[in-house]
Amino acid sequence: MATAEIPEHLNYTAEHEWVNPASDTVLRVGITDFAQDALGDIVFVTLPDAGAQIQAGEPCGELESTKSVSEVYAPVSGTVTAINAALDANPELVNSDPYGDGWMFEVEVSGPEVLDGLLDAAGYRAVVAK
Repeated sequence: MATAEIPEHLNYTAEHEWVNPASDTVLRVGITDFAQDALGDIVFVTLPDAGAQIQAGEPCGELESTKSVSEVYAPVSGTVTAINAALDANPELVNSDPYGDGWMFEVEVSGPEVLDGLLDAAGYRAVVAK
């Protein structure tokens, strides 16, 4: 397997989600290049509804691939403010552009301090190196 892309500017979870601050209180969430590669071709995505309350570490969605079904875990607690509706018709965006058009949802949080509990790029590299 080729080395997974792990952008330096993002935060990560050990469950292979990435988090990108859109503002001090809104975070965009998706799965990592490593995760999409391990899953294989994504054929269906289930996401939380806008307005849903999610809890850090709890399942909040599912990815169905040609290999298996995998849960998406909430990287932080907060309120879902937007979902990527493009994934309904084009779930393969998760494979082709996991850090761009393949984003999954946005969540409103209390403030930027929620990022303190997440991994930086070096920390995530250590997780995937195991």
